[in-house]
Amino acid sequence: MPFFAYKARNARGELVEGVLESADTDAVARHLMGLGIAPTKISPSKNPSEISVFSALKKFFEPKVLALDVQLFSRQLYTLLKAGVPIMRSLSGLQESAANIAFRAVIRDLRESLDSGRDLSNSMQRHKAVFSLFYVSMVRVGEMTGHLDAIFYRLSEHMEFEREMRNRVKAALRYPTFVVAVMVIAMVVVNIFVIPAFAKVFAGFNAELPLMTRILLGVSGFFVSYWLLILGAMVAAMFSFRTYINTVPGRYLWDRWILNAPVFGRIILKATLARFSRSFALSSKSGVPIVQALGVVAHTVDNAYIASRVEQMRDGVERGESILRTATASQVFTPVVLQMIAVGEETGAIDDLMDEIADMYEGEVEYELKTLSANIEPILIVALGIMVLILALGIFLPIWDLGRVALHK
Repeated sequence: MPFFAYKARNARGELVEGVLESADTDAVARHLMGLGIAPTKISPSKNPSEISVFSALKKFFEPKVLALDVQLFSRQLYTLLKAGVPIMRSLSGLQESAANIAFRAVIRDLRESLDSGRDLSNSMQRHKAVFSLFYVSMVRVGEMTGHLDAIFYRLSEHMEFEREMRNRVKAALRYPTFVVAVMVIAMVVVNIFVIPAFAKVFAGFNAELPLMTRILLGVSGFFVSYWLLILGAMVAAMFSFRTYINTVPGRYLWDRWILNAPVFGRIILKATLARFSRSFALSSKSGVPIVQALGVVAHTVDNAYIASRVEQMRDGVERGESILRTATASQVFTPVVLQMIAVGEETGAIDDLMDEIADMYEGEVEYELKTLSANIEPILIVALGIMVLILALGIFLPIWDLGRVALHK
């Protein structure tokens, strides 16, 4: 019997899709109606096993939805809504103009979900990989207050800030990463090709080699003999590490340690607090209650340790404590920031003060990123010097000793 693909709505108005084998479309419709599902579209299809394989391959090669796609979507939707274009027409136009195929499918699902009676925030919540909890919460606030266009504008500005921060960090780490990669490659080449070649020369000396040379020869021999085991151990260690940090306690400990890491720790801390301050200011300006705003913002900082501190602040405010008291107890803010929070609470302009805090942290992060390469260069130079010194002592010291013995003869 032939196969038919169907689209239908259940009793709650949710979209249901699938493939059935039946005699004709009427039989499929009767079967769906018997299940309490109202069909909206039934069309001939292929064997579902063939569809699943094709869909899996298509999904593998299909481009992913990027943060830039969501940012442009937010800015364009703000422009359309501000101009008075209805939401359904706006989504229809954005679907047609979307360059990313995967995001086009997301927008189409948003339209179908709105058409079934859902609101926009619940429709977006179905795509958690595309729209974050913070994004969905802000859209829900816009629906409640009737200022959806302003919310999309603020979200686009917020995502632009996030993108700039990521690009600055990548640009600052590009040079150190390149130098470290070259050093690792050089060590591998020396251990595989250079030291074994010198080992043949040293074997003909018939004399006791210096300690450093023996260590180098031993390390090189172990590397050449057990390189597969070493590679497997490195892969296993990396897999174990990734598995551990994906657990709740592992992520918490890693995020806490990274904030105290030399050189990078203070940059990550300031960038995280800038993200928190900007998100909190955005939520407050949009009319979100402080307790709810702190709960939502805790999911945007992208650091489990800071998120736990923000949740402690939320619990303290919920018990009736002031924001200043809870922020002081969190032990993550500087005294200057705590003073600004105190002023914001007294004047009732906490959202404006949090924006200023975000600006201050962003300025400090920008300065830290500009000087990052200069701070890392001495460390890289010292590491490179130590590596060259070890190689020089281990390889050339025996040759120098042999030449000195020959001269005395």
